[in-house]
Amino acid sequence: MSRFALIKAVLGPIMRLMFRPQVEGAERIPGDGPVILAGNHLTFIDSMILPLVCDRQVFFIGKDEYVTGKGLKGRLMAWFFTGVGMIPVDRDGGKGGVAALMTGRRILEEGRIFGIYPEGTRSPDGRLYRGRTGIARLTLMTGAPVVPFAMIGTDKIQPGGAGIPRPSRVTVRFGEPMEFSRYEGMDRDRYVLRAVTDSVMTEVMRLSGQEYVDMYATKAKAA
Repeated sequence: MSRFALIKAVLGPIMRLMFRPQVEGAERIPGDGPVILAGNHLTFIDSMILPLVCDRQVFFIGKDEYVTGKGLKGRLMAWFFTGVGMIPVDRDGGKGGVAALMTGRRILEEGRIFGIYPEGTRSPDGRLYRGRTGIARLTLMTGAPVVPFAMIGTDKIQPGGAGIPRPSRVTVRFGEPMEFSRYEGMDRDRYVLRAVTDSVMTEVMRLSGQEYVDMYATKAKAA
């Protein structure tokens, strides 16, 4: 049994008991081949719930600090996150974004699922913020379809993104796959990248019911 299968077998029932996740549209995720899962990001626990509600393993980028912690807690976090598919990347500095993009491309070219939060960070207030164009670059470079998804209610489980999660019901809703083959070869056109990103975020907004804010979440946090 793989570590991913073991984690799902052990933690899956616990998560279902605590959060009673209602999963809608999971059958829309293709059963094989490269897929990009793109969704909103409300709180830290999103990255724990998403892998456990998908049949296929989801790989995603995470802060390297999640796997470099000390003591028992640090080792358990590293075991869990690397087991469910997190790939640690130092995202600070100018090279962080490039490293994340190339990692995502490699995963997709291997025919796997890559999960991404186009907002780039957690929402500071529960609203949906402008998506960054890395999602568009990935789908245009690899031809992988984008399946939009929405996390609903996770901000009530872990308000502010910290502390012990509270038992509460959550919904994970998946939309129809989106493909952008009509833009093949245009992954350096900034207008195309913005159009593709905005179309994905429109679907995420429709699925989540969130209010949309046309600014980057990082700017809102810095204000």
